Amino acid sequence: MLEKKHVLLGISGGIAAYKAAILVRALIKRGAEVRVVMTPAAKQFIAPLTLATLSRHPILVDFFNPENGAWNSHVDLGLWADAYVIAPATANTLGKMANGIADNLLVTTYLSARCPVFVAPAMDLDMYRHPSTVRNLARLAADGVHIVEPGSGFLASGLEGKGRMSEPDEIADALDAFFREMSRPKRLAGKKVVVSAGGTVEPIDAVRYISNYSSGKMGYALAGAFLRAGAEVTIVRASVDAALVGSVPGTREVEALSAADMLAAMRCSQADADILVMAAAVADYTPEETSDRKIKKKDGEPRLLLRLKETTDVAAELGRNKRPGQLLVGFALETDDEERHALEKLHRKRLDCIVLNSLRDPGAGFGCATNKITIIDKTGRFHRFGLKKKSEAAEDIVEQVCAMLDDAEQDEPAGL
Repeated sequence: MLEKKHVLLGISGGIAAYKAAILVRALIKRGAEVRVVMTPAAKQFIAPLTLATLSRHPILVDFFNPENGAWNSHVDLGLWADAYVIAPATANTLGKMANGIADNLLVTTYLSARCPVFVAPAMDLDMYRHPSTVRNLARLAADGVHIVEPGSGFLASGLEGKGRMSEPDEIADALDAFFREMSRPKRLAGKKVVVSAGGTVEPIDAVRYISNYSSGKMGYALAGAFLRAGAEVTIVRASVDAALVGSVPGTREVEALSAADMLAAMRCSQADADILVMAAAVADYTPEETSDRKIKKKDGEPRLLLRLKETTDVAAELGRNKRPGQLLVGFALETDDEERHALEKLHRKRLDCIVLNSLRDPGAGFGCATNKITIIDKTGRFHRFGLKKKSEAAEDIVEQVCAMLDDAEQDEPAGL
């Protein structure tokens, strides 16, 4: 998918710059035309002549040629590129990109680029996990920059851990996968999808609450998969891992922390949605009474009696109010007699399909990066999948939704 693509490679000043030569060769072997921008510090790690020879283009470092005054236009570079890859991306360069500090040609070109941007971080493990680097990467991801995660291993400092720049072929694979995805038909173009994510929080008092172990990873993976299929996506999030918030650029996010908040947000979203996906873990019960102050421990009273009341079943409420042609997808996390419970939920809540996973399957529980799912449609057909990354499981769910939409369209009577 890189045949005849224009790839601009930005190289910043880190020891991993030596891999840039291999990356240039890998991209050219896949059919890309490559031009290179370097920071002044990068020249200390790899000679511009090496990169010029491999790319067959002059290497650009400064805003102008000091010998003849010729201007190196960052605007023209950004317009030329189909993709801008910054590898290695040091902590310094990531910080400048995240904060718009345009003091070199590499970052100025980034601020002018209209094409997709990829960064391959490379630094020592302490720098990589420093809060400022974490914030900068999160900000760049929220701005739509694609992060090619570094690997783990021996580092130039002599330490061992995460921070090694991804291998050149892995970076080329990331570009290839991106353009391959972009070339796929957008099967859900024009469709509005609402995905709930995370675990609801039911307050007891000013400092305590009831919740569950849901991280929100599956919901956000689904949001990304629906977005890639061309849909307009809204995420209704309860409590989720902080790193997930804003991690799917192009989506709209609505916070709904409690079961009551989730019900209100999903009801509001239902009116315009074509597809509703209830991936959030919504509490079945909430305290009958709450306090706006901390409930103090009392001597001589070893027990606190907490009375709970049932919450409104959000998925069932959506099912009751579902309009013709609207699809409703539910989730069932079970620990025993899984299929019977899932089928009962499917029919009772008037779902179009339900995604079942079991806590008895290793790697399929809350907080995991993987999931093992079975999709059951309203006809009772079972679609079973093995243990996969949640991003891959999300693609399977989206594929099933697309198939259901295709079946629905085929069942519609032909117009006169």
